Amino acid sequence: MSTATTSMPDSDSPTTRRGRATQLPYWLVVPAVAVLIVGLAYPMGWQILNSMREYGLRQQFGEAAPWVWFDNYTALLSDGFFWTVVVRSLVFMAATALATMTIGILLALLMKAAPTWSRLVLQTALLLAWAMPIVAQMTVWSWLIDARNGVLNYTLSLLPGVDMVGHNWLEQPLSFFFVASVIITWASVPFVAISVYAALTQVSEEMLEAAQLDGANARQTLIYILMPTVRPVLIILLLLQFIWDLRVYAQIQLLQDLGPKGDDYDLLGTYIYGLGIGQGHFGAAASAAMIVLLITLGVSGFYVRELLREDAN
Repeated sequence: MSTATTSMPDSDSPTTRRGRATQLPYWLVVPAVAVLIVGLAYPMGWQILNSMREYGLRQQFGEAAPWVWFDNYTALLSDGFFWTVVVRSLVFMAATALATMTIGILLALLMKAAPTWSRLVLQTALLLAWAMPIVAQMTVWSWLIDARNGVLNYTLSLLPGVDMVGHNWLEQPLSFFFVASVIITWASVPFVAISVYAALTQVSEEMLEAAQLDGANARQTLIYILMPTVRPVLIILLLLQFIWDLRVYAQIQLLQDLGPKGDDYDLLGTYIYGLGIGQGHFGAAASAAMIVLLITLGVSGFYVRELLREDAN
């Protein structure tokens, strides 16, 4: 009679070691994921709960906020002015982000082609502009666009037939948002330019030499070699710019403090701030913030899919 023996897997076998090595990266990210969940779960949950309550004068004296569930969302989604602010913010976001990306890419290409000394000067200037605090930025820009003593109006008035002395750039909504877009673009371009330049430096020289031997000119090298190679970086930068420019608040608020007041000068950030802090409708403000979160996810969804596709390839 033969006895069947079952061999147990060796804990130090190559298969076991490979299994442990495969699971190790997941265990390493557990602490980071746990911290992220703890850091986001409470404020996000509190925001959702607040969006389903109604806050008024009585709540300022300690009375509990009553539950209204989805009434705040219904009121916002049926408010025509809210959708006006949403469309205005999306247009502002798209124009500012595209301008930032275009100028940033051009500066990155300039740094790639420039001599060392001029590239260092340009990089230093970009870093100084990027490192400047927002309040300092707005102080400088307020001097530049001042209606009475601003450098911009004075310089434009030097042109033949142009009289811009006393012109208020913040008086009309269109010029107000144009100035805001210029300021935000100026502050965002350094990050894009330096990031794209860093990506361009990683393009293989052998690839560029092969394209040159095949007869590719500068335009063809840019379109068919450089841009496709740094495309993942461009997608990430564009996604970040969309998110940042949709959530812009400080620059708009500081420009409003210089003079213009009213609903025509609001974007989503200042609209939510005025709804909550200014009017005390914290439930409606929380609802608007959650809707903006959904809009942000919708805007970035396409680019997230592109990133996943790039990673899969």
